[in-house]
Amino acid sequence: MPRTPTLALLGGGFSDDPDTLLDDFVLEASGRPRPKVCFLPTAGGDAPGYIEKFHTAFAARACEPVHLELFRRTVTDLRAFVLSQDIVYVGGGNTANMLAVWRVHGLDAILREAYEAGVLLCGISAGACCWFEAAHSDSFGPPVPLADGLGLLPGSLCPHYDSEPARRPGYLAAVNDRTLPGGWALDDGAAALFADGRPVDVVTRRPGATLRRVDVGADGAVTETARPARLLGT
Repeated sequence: MPRTPTLALLGGGFSDDPDTLLDDFVLEASGRPRPKVCFLPTAGGDAPGYIEKFHTAFAARACEPVHLELFRRTVTDLRAFVLSQDIVYVGGGNTANMLAVWRVHGLDAILREAYEAGVLLCGISAGACCWFEAAHSDSFGPPVPLADGLGLLPGSLCPHYDSEPARRPGYLAAVNDRTLPGGWALDDGAAALFADGRPVDVVTRRPGATLRRVDVGADGAVTETARPARLLGT
């Protein structure tokens, strides 16, 4: 029986947080007792330190961690490698550069196939933005609209919504003037699970952080609607 197409958006994780709560949430969401987890560090230029940090964080966990480099590619059959995973975990960095590299290697189509096959796709920052049609991205400096996502989820995403001063006003303005389609804003410290394109669970490692729906209402005004979030670790 096919597994449900599932995505997790992370406002933290091993690269940022002093605890493992959001990463534990992802491992549990896979539904596997010992999931195979593949880290994609493309957005960070396959930085060795980032890769090492991933393996340090996941080596002692109930999972099988591997990583996939494209700047120093050694995996010949990308499709077989990716489809053998239970989780694909995409790191942060430059969203536009990452998407361009993925497309050169044909990884964009493979990730779509993995999603449809039930591999849990997830990531932080660039690794969350990439799954949408568009994003409020700092790929070119200050955050601006980037209409170049994979489109696995409709609309747009703004990460770091509550932690970077330029994010919220810039995203609201872009949605308001239709430069970006309506979508979702994710606070740092929160995570959201989407199944079949719909949010089914929102969690947070700190009170107040959540996922917000941002849209233009019937009156033409942009609106924000916060989703209830479960506090982890309590």
